Amino acid sequence: MIIKGDHMTYREGMEVIDSDLLEKVQSAMENYEYQQITGAEVEQALQKDRLSVTDYAALLSPAAARYLEQMAVKARQETRRHFGNAVQLFTPLYIANYCENHCVYCGFNCQNRIHRGKLTLAEIAEELEAIAATGLKEILLLTGESRGQSGVEYIGEAVKLAAKYFSTVGIEIYPLNTDEYAYLRQCGCDFVCVYQETYNSDKYEQVHLRGPKRIFPYRFYAQERALRGGMRGVAFGALLGLDDFRKDAFAVGLHAYFLQQKYPHAEISFSTPRLRPFINNEKNNPRDVHEKELLQVMLAYRLFMPFAGLTISTRERAGFRDNVIGMAATKISAGVSVGVGGHKSQDKGDEQFEIADGRSVAEVHDMLIAQNLQPVYTDYVRV
Repeated sequence: MIIKGDHMTYREGMEVIDSDLLEKVQSAMENYEYQQITGAEVEQALQKDRLSVTDYAALLSPAAARYLEQMAVKARQETRRHFGNAVQLFTPLYIANYCENHCVYCGFNCQNRIHRGKLTLAEIAEELEAIAATGLKEILLLTGESRGQSGVEYIGEAVKLAAKYFSTVGIEIYPLNTDEYAYLRQCGCDFVCVYQETYNSDKYEQVHLRGPKRIFPYRFYAQERALRGGMRGVAFGALLGLDDFRKDAFAVGLHAYFLQQKYPHAEISFSTPRLRPFINNEKNNPRDVHEKELLQVMLAYRLFMPFAGLTISTRERAGFRDNVIGMAATKISAGVSVGVGGHKSQDKGDEQFEIADGRSVAEVHDMLIAQNLQPVYTDYVRV
């Protein structure tokens, strides 16, 4: 593998850890020739109780598109075997949307002219109280990627507040060093979501024009640093449609799989975000990733790592979310606002992207009940 470009060079203050996961994942991805996979290989994979990396590659191939029904039946069986009929509910809370990165696909990028905002700690507490009143017990705190406007101490104080209201607190922020993740863990954070966006380093360089996020390997190793810092769980994902979605999805699975082998105690989960339009870019949509392709990715994740959680985002329409929950997805967001705040009062800052499913917690709850699924609000108790 050839590593080139300034996007592969760590900047001052970025922790370098001793790990070979990046080389393993990129080497496998570069050698993934999905067009050569046959239907017979897909059928062989579907006959197995435990999939190899080669089997996983087969399920993501174009040849597997003819076997989606069989994949769905098997995925539902695996989901029920490991999760029962339980579906976890949560909601995100954006506490700031300032960003230092210029990422061409994101509404928060520093060159996009949007209304920027940041919640005070008092406003965060009000938002948390309003969300908790819906019955939710899991929260995901999000910021734009700006250490200057949303420092680690500010995020830590937000986590402390969230831990008073919620049994599970996650963060989706800029990547941190191990000691910083350890600090947020002490504040009450349970898990970390970091999405690589694309695992193609050349494409990554093209779409991350400036800012700390431009550094590809530092972002790649965020989950491992989080686990070293004591986090209970980590989430993986690529922004499907940004590049070759099959290769990106393959790399996502391998990244999670190899890290699970290295840290067996870690709780692993996947998310499957697709490109969405945002303010000043209404044409930003995923290329070649329609609902059929998205479903194939989700089914492959479930069959490859049956114990892993799988979140379905409000980026997707309600009908699609209703169909995949319980089949492959085990976690669903509800009552979502992707502006800064927006639960207690009006948004204090503009949203990151357009959502496609604006249903309330009660509406999503009722949908799950109608499908004979069990809405779960608490799956972890702090002691």
